[in-house]
Amino acid sequence: MTDGETMSPIGQPPAESVAWRIDTNSFELTDHAEWSSHSHPDQHELLWDARGTLTAETDDGYFAVPGSLGLWIPAGTSHRVAAAPGTSFRCTFIDAGITAVATRTTAVAIPEVVRAVLDRLEAPPYLSTAPRIHAEELALSLLEPVEVSTIDLPLPRDTRTRLVAEALLSEPSDDRSLEDWGRHVGASARNLSRLFVSETGLSFSTWRTRARMRRAIEWLAADYTVAHVSRRSGYATPSAFVQAFRRELGRTPGEFASVRSDAAKKSA
Repeated sequence: MTDGETMSPIGQPPAESVAWRIDTNSFELTDHAEWSSHSHPDQHELLWDARGTLTAETDDGYFAVPGSLGLWIPAGTSHRVAAAPGTSFRCTFIDAGITAVATRTTAVAIPEVVRAVLDRLEAPPYLSTAPRIHAEELALSLLEPVEVSTIDLPLPRDTRTRLVAEALLSEPSDDRSLEDWGRHVGASARNLSRLFVSETGLSFSTWRTRARMRRAIEWLAADYTVAHVSRRSGYATPSAFVQAFRRELGRTPGEFASVRSDAAKKSA
């Protein structure tokens, strides 16, 4: 699977002429996969049933998709999706002519009945027109937007600052100073500092903190402990991590987990 590759359906439409307004694809990934920023002008997209680390970035923020919830991406919304090795997930495309669940990217609770209906829509013997339309509308009517934590993290464009940014996203515990990074990428600390502000609107320090929070959301969504996430995010103590998390996201990691738990109950 290559960068920018289009997600293609695994199911085939029935022999009779029935318009499929909802179509679901399944993915089982051995290696890292990434779909560069793209949009679907005529289709909404629902990412769900994730096992592993699945993330999506849109103008509405950066989202980690937990297995208990789905992520609704409205038609025409530019989005970038990445999945870690060993991740599996499902992707449902919905005709834009169907009323949108939400007008912006948002997490949604997916009750078991919705999962069952989406499965049935893909399984032979395929439904004829009238029952299929009814099933499609039922599935969408039962999706419920829920609140999740997101974080806005603009990426710099300059080659040197981009190298620093990508390195920090890969290893957020890296605590090298701007002077150290400058020697690594061939730029002065002053120039790197200026570039971070001009290209992201954030100071280097603030950008690095948000990069750590961005990865922390992924790991918390994958049910790692706060102690584990704090170490991987570059914090000396869990308490320091909790304070930083609360400053950036308005809630503690424990409250983040509680919101996810409450949302997951709606999917049960």
